[in-house]
Amino acid sequence: MLRWTVIFIILAIIAGIFGFGGIAAGAAGIAKVLFFIFLVLFIISLITGRKNV
Repeated sequence: MLRWTVIFIILAIIAGIFGFGGIAAGAAGIAKVLFFIFLVLFIISLITGRKNV
C-alpha cells in the first residue's frame, strides 16, 4: 500500500509540473488517504504483532 502512496505522490508532482491542477489535487488527495490507511495498519500490526512470551 505504501507503494501506491508513492506512485500517487509522483503522479501529483508530475501533473502539477505540467499544469494539470485538478489531476494533481486528486492524486495528492488519494496519496494522503492511502498514507493514513497504511499508517493505521502499520500501528495495528505493531500492537497485535507476534509476542514470544
